[in-house]
Amino acid sequence: MPVSASSSPSTPGAALRPAGDGYVPGTCNIGQWEVRRRWAGGIAGLAIAAALLVALIAVHAPPIARVLVLLPAWGGAFSVLQARRRFCGGYAMRGISNFGDTHATIRSVPDEAAHRADIAAMRRMLRDAFAIAAVITAVAVLLPV
Repeated sequence: MPVSASSSPSTPGAALRPAGDGYVPGTCNIGQWEVRRRWAGGIAGLAIAAALLVALIAVHAPPIARVLVLLPAWGGAFSVLQARRRFCGGYAMRGISNFGDTHATIRSVPDEAAHRADIAAMRRMLRDAFAIAAVITAVAVLLPV
């Protein structure tokens, strides 16, 4: 069942209904298999940020050099948010969703309004992940070591 807008012409911008597979525009575009993959990526990204911070401290790099943890922290935070929100930013950009156990179950998002909602959600997630990474980076830079 594809995603469709409400048929009531008196309600412009009415909420979109979920497809039969669990897809909800701007809210949910991945299933459990994809969520597990995002958790793994998020944990790896945050672990890389932590390892980089430890290495920078170990070599007595100046505190400003610790800004380098921003990128892996941002990637890790983005992946964790994708897992928590059950929403993949890359899939949103490509206009697809996946609720199966393999890539063979990827489906197109045929509705342009749904795709726009997905893009808007992806942008919010990028912003939120950056805010999280910025806090992590600020703490890293300000550590008194």
